[in-house]
Amino acid sequence: MQIILLSGGSGKKLWPLTNDIQAKQFIPLFKDSSGFSETMIQRIYRQITTLYPKADITVATFRSQTSVVRNQLGEEVHISVEPARKSTFPATVLASQYLKNIRKIDENETVVVCPVDLYMEDVFFQHVSELSGIVEDRDGIAILGTEAHGVRPEYGCIIPEDSSLVSRLRSFTVSAGRESTEKLVSGGALYNAGFFAFKLGKFLGFANRILDYRDYDELFSTYDSLPACSLEQILTEQKLDSPVYVLRGNEELNDLGTWEAISSGTGSNIIGDGYVSDSCESVNVINNTGIPVLAVGLKNLVISASQQGILVASKGESTDISPYVEHIRGGIMFAQKSWGSFHVLDAGEDSMTIKLRVLAGHHMSYHSHEHRDESWTILSGTGRTIVDGMEQLVGPGDVITMEAGCRHTIFADSDLAIIEIQRGQDISVSDKKKFALE
Repeated sequence: MQIILLSGGSGKKLWPLTNDIQAKQFIPLFKDSSGFSETMIQRIYRQITTLYPKADITVATFRSQTSVVRNQLGEEVHISVEPARKSTFPATVLASQYLKNIRKIDENETVVVCPVDLYMEDVFFQHVSELSGIVEDRDGIAILGTEAHGVRPEYGCIIPEDSSLVSRLRSFTVSAGRESTEKLVSGGALYNAGFFAFKLGKFLGFANRILDYRDYDELFSTYDSLPACSLEQILTEQKLDSPVYVLRGNEELNDLGTWEAISSGTGSNIIGDGYVSDSCESVNVINNTGIPVLAVGLKNLVISASQQGILVASKGESTDISPYVEHIRGGIMFAQKSWGSFHVLDAGEDSMTIKLRVLAGHHMSYHSHEHRDESWTILSGTGRTIVDGMEQLVGPGDVITMEAGCRHTIFADSDLAIIEIQRGQDISVSDKKKFALE
């Protein structure tokens, strides 16, 4: 069984803990059984691999998020890289074509597509094998709908033909207003869990008729020009050769898609360095700045702080802050990378100071910058640098300087903490050229 984990997202609904690299599925909001911090994508990956040890998993994610995926799931994880954000149908097609052309997966394999932003108990993921079984037995496309527990306008609805455990699909609806959702639910609608299953070859044949491409390389090169449309929209609007079946689940769906949902679903009202007075009522603090946050005499608020900014919002008004975030300017101030992480400490007109952490056994790419000089000051840990081909052992107190155009990288023998200072008139993330190490 092949599993595709859809891990997109632009990081606006849960600002300031998210940005274009660090979407909500990468935030450490939970604890695993050993008490270690865990993100949504780590939690779902663990749940699925525990239940299905032989499952073959591919993560479909936007190109700027590939490093954080590797950081959290390991270097060996298979990744289908999306060159643009185009919603779930193009992402699923690209990942499926990646399975066929790049990974050489047989067309008769069953594929189950899962979102990574759900917070569900382990037993919920038994539906993965149930969806796979429907596809193998009935030779169609299978989707998962969950019975409605209350009115949740933010979820799309699935309209099945009847109330059987497995029935044919009548239609989808996108997220609607409260009144419309209430009518749909009272009429037997299910909430859309975002799970799909299909035979690889049949789905790609269907996708090729819609998008008209030859292979993975052509699809990847023309991805920017594809229409942004959901898998649900395509299944509703396009005539299929195979039937679409609905599997009915009875669990309450929880995708932690808003601050209010996170504040009620994480099991703790304080994450990070926060303090809430006894006079507060229903106040949640989520803080990853390392600077204490204190709340006194407040009610029904979410307080979230990071290097990107600070949010103070009533829980009722925190459902979608995206329109406001669109107007907030500023670069990416923190992110996880495949080699570790970075936090911007200070940003001026012609300089930037960053704290880097390079994990033991990892290294940065061998790269250069045309428009800025850099220096590294080693705070802790040991490793080695390569600067224009010259290797040097480094440890606490060492300073390494790199002028513009200089090729450089650093390898960590133990976890490294580094202060990086960038100096130049045009400091930009795009000013980077990678090279192969000789």
